[in-house]
Amino acid sequence: MPIYEYECRHCGNKFELLVRTQDERPRCESCGSQEAEKLFSAFGFSGGGSFTSSAGGKGCSSCSTHNCSSCH
Repeated sequence: MPIYEYECRHCGNKFELLVRTQDERPRCESCGSQEAEKLFSAFGFSGGGSFTSSAGGKGCSSCSTHNCSSCH
């Protein structure tokens, strides 16, 4: 069951809701209105790739400590 983020068109309240079925109409937690719009939500993840030092310079994909001073 996915969790979606909504914004109420009536009062502007933003809230999250665990959606059990696609037919379920979300109800605003603040005003009770069913005029909520599903928002596009970003999600975070951790994965491979190169690491770029905050000090700038080239990324170093071989660092395991993310301390790039030894790569440059």
